[in-house]
Order: sequence, then structure tokens, then C-alpha cells
Amino acid sequence: MRSSATSSARPSGSEGAPRTKASPRLRRRPQLSEEVAAHLRGQIMTAAIRPGEYVRMDETAERLGVSVTPVREALLTLRGEGMVNLAPHRGYIVAELSRTDVEDLFWLQGEIAVKLALRTAAAITPEQIADLEWHNQQLRSALGAGDSSQVAGAEFEFHRVHNHIASGGKLAWFLLSATRYTPAQLYATDPDWGEVAVDSHAKLIEAYRTGDREQVVEQTRRQFLDGAARLTRHLESTGIWEDTADDE
Repeated sequence: MRSSATSSARPSGSEGAPRTKASPRLRRRPQLSEEVAAHLRGQIMTAAIRPGEYVRMDETAERLGVSVTPVREALLTLRGEGMVNLAPHRGYIVAELSRTDVEDLFWLQGEIAVKLALRTAAAITPEQIADLEWHNQQLRSALGAGDSSQVAGAEFEFHRVHNHIASGGKLAWFLLSATRYTPAQLYATDPDWGEVAVDSHAKLIEAYRTGDREQVVEQTRRQFLDGAARLTRHLESTGIWEDTADDE
């Protein structure tokens, strides 16, 4: 989660969309298979494609306006991540997604983010604090305009700039990798999430200004706890955990 579950995840603009709506057609580019994987990852993480359902390569390619090749490559990537399984002679089937999976994803993101935040606290300058305030204002403005794409982009930029201050390139890369599984668009379309994100950013910035390391940790963890709770509630509403041991 960059903040509140979207901490560094790059917005794809397609996650969490209702299944009845047409999927966005992706432009051709060298990293097309990565874009397809991001789209499918978001669909799986929001249960738009449910555990046990098949991902049909031809149908997915047609829906996204791409050839079958990047879809096949994307599914190979997702299989390596444990998000889909290959059923011989039948195709790719969406793997189970448990409550524990969600908890673990956000726990990992939160632990890395706290480490980065404490490094930022030790290095941040007044100019960088002002820069973070400017980026938080951009997020506030995007929320006011009700533009989910701008919201997702502004949230990503806030955390990109924030993590750059920490000078932890490898650690930031691990966080970015972990946040691939956070459906950015699900949060960007939630006004309540936006209020929490802006407030948490503001309190985090003030903690940097005053040197309050406890608040740095608290506000960083707050974002990921909030994101985990929101995604869990969304998945509960889809019914994917009904009549399973995970629901106990």
C-alpha cells in the first residue's frame, strides 16, 4: 500500500473494476506482458476474477486488445507468484486467496515501510519536508476533484519521493515489489481511504519536522493497517471466504 495500502504500487488504472464493465484496452509497448500481469493481479486481488475461475487467454487478449503472447507471458509470471495454477490440458486457474495471505502482504509492506520511514527521519531536510507537503497537497486536490487516476498517481508520487529520501534503493525496490499486490484503484475510488491517507501523510510530515520517531512509526503502520482492513472488508463482501476455514 502506498500509504494505506498503496504505498509504492504503481497505479494501473484497471484494478478493482466491476466485472460487468469493459476492461481498458492496453497500448502496445515492450513491457506489455508486465502491464497485462498488473491488470490480472489487480483483478485477482479484488476477486473480480475469483479463486477457482479460469483465466482464458483468448478472451483476456480480446478484452485487453492485445495478442495472446503477452497474456501467456503474464500468466507465467503470475504462476511463479502463486496467483494462478496450471491445470493440464485446461489452462490457468486462479489460486486461493486467504485472509492470512492479505494479512501477510500488508505486514511485509508495513515492516519495510517503517524501516524506510525511520531512515527518512534521520536524513530529511526542511526542503524535503516542504516537498512532501506539496505532494500531499497534490493528493488532497486530486481527491477534491474526484479523479481516481490522479489520486492514484499523486499517492504513488508522494511515496516515491518519500522513499527516495531514505536512500534505501534495494529496500524501496522490495517494497515496490510487495505493493504490486495492492489494488491501487480500489483505494483511489474510496473517499474515506483518501481522507485517512492525507491525514496520515500530514501527521507523518509533522513527525519528521519535530523529530518524533514514535509518531513516524505509528503513522506509517496506520496506513498499512488501514489498507489491510479495507481490502479484507472488500473481499468479505464478494463472498470468496464463505464456507471456508479462513472465515472462522
